Amino acid sequence: MDPRTELTLRDIGDADLDRAVELAALAFHLKLDDKDRAQQRAVLRDTDRIGAYDGETLAGMAAAHHLRLAVPGTQLPCAALDFVVVAPTHRRRGALSAMMAETWRRCAAEGLPLACLWASESAIYGRFGFGAATEAYRIDIDATRPLALRIAPDARPLRLLAPADAPAELGAFHEEQLAFGAGRFSRDVTWWRRHVLDLEGDEDDDDDDYGPLRVVVLGDAGRPPGGYALYRTRGSGDDGPGAVAVQELAAESAPAAAALWSYLVGIDLTGTVRAYARPLDDPLLLFAADRDQVRVTRQEPCLWLRLVDAGAALTARSWAAPVDLVLAVRDAAVPANDGRFRLTAGGPGAPTTWTPTTDDADLSLDVRELGSCYLGGVPVRRLVQAGLVTEHTPGAARLLDAALATEWLPFTGEDY
Repeated sequence: MDPRTELTLRDIGDADLDRAVELAALAFHLKLDDKDRAQQRAVLRDTDRIGAYDGETLAGMAAAHHLRLAVPGTQLPCAALDFVVVAPTHRRRGALSAMMAETWRRCAAEGLPLACLWASESAIYGRFGFGAATEAYRIDIDATRPLALRIAPDARPLRLLAPADAPAELGAFHEEQLAFGAGRFSRDVTWWRRHVLDLEGDEDDDDDDYGPLRVVVLGDAGRPPGGYALYRTRGSGDDGPGAVAVQELAAESAPAAAALWSYLVGIDLTGTVRAYARPLDDPLLLFAADRDQVRVTRQEPCLWLRLVDAGAALTARSWAAPVDLVLAVRDAAVPANDGRFRLTAGGPGAPTTWTPTTDDADLSLDVRELGSCYLGGVPVRRLVQAGLVTEHTPGAARLLDAALATEWLPFTGEDY
């Protein structure tokens, strides 16, 4: 802490929202017009906001959306952190550490066992106990020719849907899909409108010359959908041939996905379909007949997860196989997580316990690694091989991996 001026923490009230928006613009190098400012104020207004103040100067902030995150077998309340910034004039004075500590205190008080974020700088958040829990591919598809497939696409009709109608028509489908893949967020109508569809924004101000959001749905109106895609298009110009940018694609089956991808690739006057976030086990990569046409261009971490209450998080999720191991967990920030605990789970449907013990540890790990493997996306044995987890009992990592396993890899495509 800078001895000249002690920073104090307090809630950021509505009267300070303009100052909070300007601080975010300063820290993230944003150029905001009046509409952008209004949108950011609206987003911040619905969050829990912690401010680090130097006298009356807002020098740092951390906001949290209270969401429900799909984890194996259930959904758990989660503090989804956003607008985490410190003014460049107040770096290295303990502001971020203090705000994170206050966040853990509030999570405990409000019964939020998990916290998550999208890291603008991945080197920062590991020291606060966050681990990269989901990863995604960026995919480019050559759209100068029809998509070559190894399977027959779903024959149901495709129809365009007005974005304003999407929450009512697609909301239930999205919630049902949460049961099949951890790492996704439950959505209410407000979240759909503001964060997914941007219905509160200005669709004429399109980045990179892309047009307004389009929604295509598989299946007849009045019937449960088989899937949908959210996308934008750009005509040919100085940036090259026309392109399709896929924001989200969800399907109940591989044939349903094949029908949606075929539609996107077949849009006239475009030469590329680009998806910025797709699961590592996306069926597209297997049912595409020509992998030269469908190319993975990048792999990167997505959601960073923090187990604020490790016991509550671990006993709530489902387990694929029985496990009985002692884990020595290091967590300097949350003392209740720090120590040796016996994890006992009986497999699918059986109760799980997480109890302190003095027994010898089978595995030793930091809470950061516990966050990485919690959703089943990062094998514990790989963390052992990387020197980040210590295996004291031979085979313990594979036993824990078998229990953590999920049918589908966790995936987060939604950057809130």
